[in-house]
Parts: sequence; structure tokens; C-alpha cells
Amino acid sequence: MKHGRHLTIVGAGLAGSLLAVLLAKRGHAVDLFERYPDPRRNKIPAGRSINLALAERGRAALKHANLLEQVESFALPMAGRMLHDEAGQTRLQRYGQRDDEVIWSVHRGQLNQTLLEAADAHGVNIHFDRRLSEADFDGNRLRFLDSDEQTHPHDFELVIGCDGAGSALRQAMQAVTELGVREQPLGHGYLELSIPPDANSGFRMDPKALHIWPRGGFMMIALPNPDGSFTCTLFLDNDGEPGFKQLQEPAAMRAFLERQFPDAVDLMPDLDRELAEHPVGFLGTLYVDAWTMDDKAVLLGDAAHAIVPFHGQGMNAAFEDTVALDRLLAEHDDRAHALKVFQDERKPNADAIAAMALDNYLEMRDRVRDPRFHLQKALEWELEKRLPDQFIPRYAMVMFHPEIPYSEALARGERQAALLQRLTEGHDSLETISLEAASREAQARLASA
Repeated sequence: MKHGRHLTIVGAGLAGSLLAVLLAKRGHAVDLFERYPDPRRNKIPAGRSINLALAERGRAALKHANLLEQVESFALPMAGRMLHDEAGQTRLQRYGQRDDEVIWSVHRGQLNQTLLEAADAHGVNIHFDRRLSEADFDGNRLRFLDSDEQTHPHDFELVIGCDGAGSALRQAMQAVTELGVREQPLGHGYLELSIPPDANSGFRMDPKALHIWPRGGFMMIALPNPDGSFTCTLFLDNDGEPGFKQLQEPAAMRAFLERQFPDAVDLMPDLDRELAEHPVGFLGTLYVDAWTMDDKAVLLGDAAHAIVPFHGQGMNAAFEDTVALDRLLAEHDDRAHALKVFQDERKPNADAIAAMALDNYLEMRDRVRDPRFHLQKALEWELEKRLPDQFIPRYAMVMFHPEIPYSEALARGERQAALLQRLTEGHDSLETISLEAASREAQARLASA
């Protein structure tokens, strides 16, 4: 069955807007529906992080859409993690060895607006204030409600769900066929705070780094914004000690923050107001076994595989999805086959980045405090210098090598981690390790894997 040229997307966030651009550029007629008002004319809904980490996978997708240069104009490069200890001392841990190995702090709202403008420019028909209320897959008809609860029917050929972790399209699909949906709560939540610019609109901390205050079972991070401010996020157990339930009162939370992050609190003049007004957000991983329904519907991005934010890959993975779906719809005349190939190609990678995101939380909040971790990182870099084609750190594979699928990065990373652990046993310093012998062993073991 040769697929048609009219495509419907539910969700005009980052993934939906970018997908609309790609499909429109290929000549499809695209209808894009969004439950909220136009963010270019209204305030963005509260409760969502305003900062995102753009890595090479996301940049590759934006370049594919001819939008990278425009996005780079408001993105800030971060060369590494700036670790803050309890005494306020800092240590920069670079993300990569080359100057171009950086990740980019981008403003969610500004990025979304840029993608919507591009969708408009490519003739996408965007419908704001339209919440999906019903899907008739047999009759190929969707029904949307506006803010006045008025119904707006829409006939579709293929509907694509880009409407986030709480996807209305996924729920409609689940009502008629089993998708294997399960949510795994992390048990930790997050609270957003801020550090404003200084009196001269400058940065109060180094803007070329992602700042981390690792404290074992919890942490705080801060990402720079173009206006000189930082968006800070506290990640903490919900029920533990310390935990968000234990610290519900603003005074108790302030006292906790002053004990754990005194250098950050000193830079937060609006802390009391933010503690009174900002809600605690939910963290969890969403797994969906089936992303498609025949040739009629498909899910991507957070609607199919929402992950925790600790590898900064949620947006990047979703952007990879959009490029893959656009390519496969063009390659296969049989739409149902194209959607199946899309799921078969992307789901193993979605599962892999979900696992690595969970693991990176442990690294950011805990392992970066361990001297053995830093020894292994130092050896990792030496092996990368000597074996650049065979030994690439897992973090670098994820962030800087979009040609390496997430699933391959996970598998290679596990083999390399075991090797690093073995090579550093009994050593406290890189000086006592024979780098020549370590290189030979790494080459032999990785070649036989």
C-alpha cells in the first residue's frame, strides 16, 4: 500500500515541530496540533525545565533541517562539569579532549519558537489550543477540543504522536490495542531555582561549564542562560532523609540548601519566593513495547520513551527519532512496513539511552566524588589518545559521536568500564600504571569483543 502525502502530528513541542519541518521539506502536507496556545504569543506553561543540553545528535538533526546555525546564535557552549564541593572549592572536569567536544545550553522556549517559525515558513498548518480528546482509528478521524470545549474533527491518513510522556495519542492507541506501557518512577524529584545575573548583567559563575554540586544521594546542577542567569535544579529523594517530603516547609528547605550548597545559596536572592512558588517535579522512565498501530499511528520522542534527564539526551534522542522516521517514510512505499522498521531501529537505542541516563545520575551525584573515578577517567583519556578508533569513552560516544547508535555505546561502554576497573586495581595514580601495557591489553580485549 503506497502511503499518502498528508500527515498529522499531535504535539507541537520540540520533536513535533522539528518533524513537521522535515516532512514539509519533503513535500508532505502537514497538520500540527498543540493543546496549548501559541508559545510565540503566550507564556510557556510552568513546570518544565527552561534549559536543555544540546549534543551532537541533536545538532545533526538541526543541521539536517538547515536550522543549526540559527539555533547556535542563542546556544551557550559548555566545555565540562564544574564540580563544587561542600567547602565551595571547584574543579573542572572536561567533557572531551578536543576543544570542539562541548555540549550546548539552549533555552527550551526559544528553541521551540525557532522550530515553530520554521514550520510556519515551510507551510505547516499549525493548530493551537487543540487538545486531542478522541481517536477513531477505524474511521481515520480525530477529535480535538479547544479551551471552550468546542469540538474540532480532523480526518487523518497517518497520525504521529509527539505529545510527550503523558501522550493523549498513546492513551487512545492503548484503549484499542495493548502497547505494553509501563512507567518506572525514579523515586527522586526535582526543584528548579535560579541564579540571576550580576549588577552588570554578567555571569556570577563560569558560563562555559555545567555546574554540579554532587552530594552522594542527591545533587544540584546549574546551566547558563544567554541573559547571564543560571537555571539551577535540585535533585533529591522524595521520601528519604533528606527528602522533599521531609523538607516541604520553605524554611526547612532553605536551611537544608544553606548547609549543603552555601556557595550557590549566596547567589540566589529570590530563593524564598522560589521555594514558596515552585513545585517539585516528577522523574521517571517510560517504556512502551509497541510504538505503532498498523499504518495509521506511530509514537516517537517522550511519547514512546521518556527518560530521566541525567544524560541530557531526551531532546537529542527525540530529534534522532524525527530524522529516522522522515527517512524511513521516504524509503518505503509500504507505510506499515516503514513504521515497523522505525520501531525496530529506534527502540533498542531508546532502551539503551534510558539505561545510561539512569546510570549517569549515579555518576553525577556520587561517583564524581570518588578518587578512583577520576583515576579511571584519566586512564580512559590516555587510552583514547592511543587507540582513537577502538577506545572512545562512553560519555563521548553518547554526546559527540552521533554515528554510534546508543545501543552500541552502551555495549562498548560496559566492556570498557570492566577493562578500566581491572587496569586500575591496586593503583592510586596514573604514574604507576604502564600505559603501553594497558594499551596493548585494551587493544587485544576490545578487538576480540
